[in-house]
Amino acid sequence: MAPAPARLRLRAQGTLPFAVQLPGVAALPDGTALAIGGLDAADSSLDSVIAVHGERAAVAGHLPQAVHDVGVAALGDRAYAFGGGTASGPVASITAVGADGSAGPAGTLAQGLSDTSAATLAGTAYVVGGYTSTEPQRSVLAYRPGAPPRVVATLPHPLRYAAVAAVGGRLLVAGGTDGVHAQSRVLSVDPASGAVRTIARLPAALSHAAGASLGGTFFVLGGRAGEAEQPSAAIWAIDPSSGRLTPGGRLPHATSDLGAATVGGSVLVLGGRDAAGAAQDEIWTLAP
Repeated sequence: MAPAPARLRLRAQGTLPFAVQLPGVAALPDGTALAIGGLDAADSSLDSVIAVHGERAAVAGHLPQAVHDVGVAALGDRAYAFGGGTASGPVASITAVGADGSAGPAGTLAQGLSDTSAATLAGTAYVVGGYTSTEPQRSVLAYRPGAPPRVVATLPHPLRYAAVAAVGGRLLVAGGTDGVHAQSRVLSVDPASGAVRTIARLPAALSHAAGASLGGTFFVLGGRAGEAEQPSAAIWAIDPSSGRLTPGGRLPHATSDLGAATVGGSVLVLGGRDAAGAAQDEIWTLAP
């Protein structure tokens, strides 16, 4: 039997310039993490690009349009933001963002999408699920700069607000909601073949959680648990090969709608929404 993965331990790493919930987060090769868009404490969409590097966090630039619920993944020295929600509905824009906060157009989705999750695997960004303002999606899209996104896999059910990370040559997808009910499945997606299989189930249905890869393990952080959608402080560790699920630690308090990215040998966790519904400005580092 494979040994259980190490639990993650917390270290406070300062605060964001302001409270943010539902940001898209990606880490660049220089160790900078970008928190892109999201909602502020008044539930208004943000156009901010916040650069977090070590103990420093500052607004580095702005998007062409304020968005929330945006999937973000890194390719090379840029992060790419896919769609996102606005006051008038989801947008179809793909925006490239540099470490200096510069942002510019990099393509379009086939339709406006919000509530997506994204991850990078072998030089390709993958966008999982989403919402068109009328229906949730089952698609997994592949994107490389210079080419339009294409469908590479179909999920067993529509999905929004899932936790996603690339682990062990696969995309791991945990929880989310089909638009009516939160889900407990942990899916393994092989983009090369399009195969999708269930490898585990979370102890309870979970949406609005964050996903991250560290040391070959898929970590699912926080979220809204159960049909009552109660914010959770749990961190779950999932072995991508066996599907074995074990406790992976605890967040400092129950948090949903948070952002996470792997930076070096740790997971950077920032922002989110607490059990009282208040947006958060905390930055934490989680490491074995």
